[in-house]
Parts: sequence; structure tokens; C-alpha cells
Amino acid sequence: MSKAIVLAFSGGLDTSFCVPYLKERGWAVHTVFADTGGVDAEERAFIEHRAEELGVASHVTVDGGPSIWAGFVKPFVWAGEGYQGQYPLLVSDRYLIVEAALKRAAELGTRAIAHGCTGMGNDQVRFDLAVKSLGDYEIVAPIREIQKEHTQTRAYEQQFLEDRGFGVRAKQQAYTINENLLGVTMSGGEIDKWEAPGEGARGWCKPRVEWPSVPLRVKIGFENGEAVSLDGENLAGHAILAKLNALFSPYGVGRGLYTGDTTIGLKGRIVFEAPGLVALLTAHRALEEAVLTKQQNRFKPEVARKWVELVYEGFFHDPLKTDLEAFLASSQATVNGEVTLETNGGVVNAVAVESKHILNAKGATYAQSADWGVAEAEGFIKLFGMSSTLWAEVNRTVGKG
Repeated sequence: MSKAIVLAFSGGLDTSFCVPYLKERGWAVHTVFADTGGVDAEERAFIEHRAEELGVASHVTVDGGPSIWAGFVKPFVWAGEGYQGQYPLLVSDRYLIVEAALKRAAELGTRAIAHGCTGMGNDQVRFDLAVKSLGDYEIVAPIREIQKEHTQTRAYEQQFLEDRGFGVRAKQQAYTINENLLGVTMSGGEIDKWEAPGEGARGWCKPRVEWPSVPLRVKIGFENGEAVSLDGENLAGHAILAKLNALFSPYGVGRGLYTGDTTIGLKGRIVFEAPGLVALLTAHRALEEAVLTKQQNRFKPEVARKWVELVYEGFFHDPLKTDLEAFLASSQATVNGEVTLETNGGVVNAVAVESKHILNAKGATYAQSADWGVAEAEGFIKLFGMSSTLWAEVNRTVGKG
């Protein structure tokens, strides 16, 4: 009797290849698709059909929307920083996918887990470290195994599937595409060659020629730093993000080309699209900057950058991440109110902020009016700049000597 193994499955080239590869090595393959919100009903049905077509022993689809919101989006928005100031960690659903796969393994009574990560990318680190942090499992990575013998792995995978009568989508032949509630990432083809992305490298975001002519305005309500309403309607967090994706993607908001340092030391280059997440980050930052103190606003990015690095590099279950989240949660106590966002296309701006916690001085407005006198202002400037003015004064004298 074949030993059961649970495969995290997306229906793409890599995980499709994994099914017959594992079956031919004696495994009974049970696939799990964690629907973290990036697919419609048609695509979801395709993934289920693809698993059946490939001959899996069983297939389950898990709703990952609520878990990706609570486990990643909420603390990420609190942090408010992209990796290396750019990338909004769009493949962080990997950690929730691992949890879904391990739950299925427990149901089947197996401790064998498989994934379709390559030996060159970051996802293998995220998957493996998450699995190792959550228990003692056997990890099987077919793509890493074939890379020991084949350099053109995507071409090999495609041929392997076609030889067994399984077709491959045209887009999957050119790009590696990841899609979930957070957004879309695309790599491969001309992107990996450091060339300008072709029109095929486009997901949700419309090109400029298709942007609507009428500006878009939406209002997001926050409680303790967490989005709770959209245009006055109370919604679950993952539903708010899904609606923001649908609203802002026609305007091309959230599309970028990221180049940076990967976990394994190589330079990585991807096209990403995160319309809803970018809109959410913009609204949250505008509210946060209005209600936190100067010292909070200055220090918090340091904590945020470390939190982002841990998540990016696979340390999702490291205790330091939990420690940092305790600080981030504490910082959100007064981040309550509503923010109005507006876009004409490409860029989204926070055009209005409403909150009882805005740090307004009753008798003063910046550059307009003040409730202090001229002498007080001059005294503040003198003391505030004492070190720099002393340096200038002393060194002017030394220079003349």
C-alpha cells in the first residue's frame, strides 16, 4: 500500500509536475489547495479538476481568507513597511498553506509533506522552516530533486507532464505566477533577464490606457489599527481587502517592479501587483502619522523592518516575531478613525483623515498660528541647535588661528 503524502497544491506547473512525479515513486498523493483569496470560482474549479485529472488520492480546498488576514495582513499593516522599502510580502500566504497542509496530514495520519518550491528561491526556506517549527515531518521537494540533474527545470517539467498526456497552460510556460488575496507576483521570462516586462506579465492591474476617467474615492474605518469598515459598511478584514483589490486594480494601483536581496543570497526580480494592500497601507499610515507621537512615528519603522525581515526570510514562528508584534499591537491603541482615499490612476493618496485622536494643538496650527511668543520661539531654536552652532563657532575660530 502506498504511503500517504500531502502536497500543497496550486494547479500551476510546479505543483502539477509534483503529482505524477511523486506517484511514480510510490506515494499516494493527497493535495491541499489553501484558497487565500486570489482566485475566482472558475479558477478554483480548474484547480480541483486539475488535481482530479492528475490522479490524486484525494483533494481538499481550504478557505484561507480569514487566517491570512489575522495571521499576516493585520500585523503587516501595523508594521507598515515593505521588504527593503518596496516589496509587500505577497507570498506570505505560504505559512498559512503549511498550516492547512499539516492539518490535512494529521487527518490522514501521515507525517510526509511535499511542496513545489525550487532550490533557487525563497519559498523553500519559508515552507521548510515553517514545517520544522510546527513538528517532526518528512519534507519532500520534487523540484529540488530534479534540479540535481536538470538545469532547465521548467522545460523539463513541461515535457514530463506532456509525455504523460497532461497539458500546460501557455502563461505557465513563460512565467511563474503566484496569486492570492494579497496580490499577484510574476517572475521568469524577460523579467529574470533584467529586461522590461512584456504585456504578458500583467495580472489584475489595468494598463494606463484602460484606467477609468472618473476618480475613485473610498473611505476605510479603523479600530486599533485594523480595518473594520469600507464606505461605512462593517466587513470582515479579508472581505475588505478583496473589495479594495476589485476597486483599485482597474486604476493600476499597486503595480511595481521589485529587485532586491533574497534570503538565499541571490538578487531577485519580480513584477508585483497589490492594489488593495497598497491602498490599505496608505490609509493606515495617514491615520497613524496623525495620532501617534513623534517618537512613536520615528521608532516604529525600526521594529517594522525587523518584523518584515523575519517574515520574508522564513522565521514566521520565531519568538522574536511574536515579541515585535506585542509592541506593534500596543502602538495601535489610538489608531482609530476613518481615512478617505482617492486615485486618478497609478497612485493612491489619503485625502482626508477623521479621528478623535489627532494630535492637534488647540491654539496652534503649523506655519499659520501659534499660542507661544516670539521670545519662546527664539529660545527654542537657540537650545535646539546648540550643538551644531557651537561646532560652527569653534571651528571658525580654529580655522582663523
